[in-house]
Amino acid sequence: MDSAAARLFFRRFYTYCTLSQSISHGSRLCARATARTRFRRHKITYNKLTAEQKKGLTASDVDRLSWVPRRDDPPPEVARDLKTYEWTTSAEFREKGRRPLHTKMLMRDFIEDSLYNPIYGYFSSQATIFNPGKPFEFNTIRSELAFQDQLGERYTEFEDALDSVQQNEARQLWHTPTELFRPHYAEAMARYIVENYRITSYPYNDLIIYELGAGNGTFMLNVLDYIRETSPDVYMRTKYKIVEISSTLAELQERSLAGALSSEGHSDRVEIINKSILDWDTYVPSACFVVCLEVIDNFGHDLIRWERKTKQPEQAAVLIDEDGDMYTTWHKQIDPLAARYIRAREAACDFQFPHPLSKRAKGIFPRKHSRMYTEHEYIPTRLLQFFSVLQNYFPAHRLLLSDFHKLPDASAPRTLNAPVVQTRYQRRTIPVSTPLVRQGYFDIFFPTDFRVMEALYRAVTGKLTRAMSHEEFMLRWADVAACMCQDGEIPLLSWYKNAAVMVTD
Repeated sequence: MDSAAARLFFRRFYTYCTLSQSISHGSRLCARATARTRFRRHKITYNKLTAEQKKGLTASDVDRLSWVPRRDDPPPEVARDLKTYEWTTSAEFREKGRRPLHTKMLMRDFIEDSLYNPIYGYFSSQATIFNPGKPFEFNTIRSELAFQDQLGERYTEFEDALDSVQQNEARQLWHTPTELFRPHYAEAMARYIVENYRITSYPYNDLIIYELGAGNGTFMLNVLDYIRETSPDVYMRTKYKIVEISSTLAELQERSLAGALSSEGHSDRVEIINKSILDWDTYVPSACFVVCLEVIDNFGHDLIRWERKTKQPEQAAVLIDEDGDMYTTWHKQIDPLAARYIRAREAACDFQFPHPLSKRAKGIFPRKHSRMYTEHEYIPTRLLQFFSVLQNYFPAHRLLLSDFHKLPDASAPRTLNAPVVQTRYQRRTIPVSTPLVRQGYFDIFFPTDFRVMEALYRAVTGKLTRAMSHEEFMLRWADVAACMCQDGEIPLLSWYKNAAVMVTD
């Protein structure tokens, strides 16, 4: 936590977020939308009371009167001063060491600042990746339910150990398939990489792997172990490069993996590059594999609505006032990246894709406005920028990408491609209904329309692709028998029904 005020915020926030059920641990896959009311600190309600009215109030009365449901649009006193709010970007706040105030930025910049700011961003200052300890021996586990019980026990042990060192009621803990299904998940990916490397590049080129966002480094270790064990000749020509945006995670990888890499003999094959892939500026002419696992769901998205009469888009910006309260403002001037995405999607997709203008809007505005504008949609503008980076700087790459094609109970059900926004407090997951929340304490992640993404990737890079479900990929490349419980259930397949894989063909 960065301050006592933040701890107080979480206690009050937790009080007002009513959970309909207890969410087990920090799985991003198990998100359930149970808190639907958005709150912001509003001093006017209490301050309007007279001194006589305040006399009989208890502390809980004061707290209750100081919280009111927040609105997306700015109040009149803020709207009048819109011209005094300067435009800023997430890049401008990387070194400032404080959260933005009295400013406005595009939605994608606000999301990036919330997640990746090096001082207070979610992945830089809050996120902790669960490590279950020794791998699960699935063949000795009775059933998938028994596996879930074991996982719950290990979660508790893991967090108890962390609390014994430093208590943290707002620890942001979550897990990845790499950690849960170690080493089988990573070995499936490695099997795919090695086989395709042998077909396309061996023995003329080295095997070069770029992993974006390596977390604890477990995937890297599992992949290198597998290649060395099964293909010593390929291992001798392997170079593994991690591209990590978070300075905190990059330092953690350097420290924690130094001993492991040395003991495993991999240290001379690994390079950790502390940089955002979106800022990449080094030309890589060599053939390589770019591995992108649960990364693009955290890419910045822009929020768009369409005027029904003119069929023209408007773009949302986030306005942050002097008190840190956040509002949405709408602008007819579309910035170049968002405009490029809209044009590219229209040109690349030779099929009907989900679009607010293509169906009757259910309306998230009051009735008097519902005829003017469509429902909102989030568009993955940074994803398009990522594909441009691959085309411009990695022309000989092969992409191996996995992410969620659907997320349960997104923050705004009537908004196309809406994200899940959630935090953890007292070991419970608390979803909220807007990304306009205190920066750094909430995970914000989006579903991916794989069909649209494929079309965009092909249009930008000129490469062919294949997309398949997580289950299809694992059935082809994983040691499924090693992941089978005694009753025949296979958690590796059943736990990720809402995930898909796309590869360069």
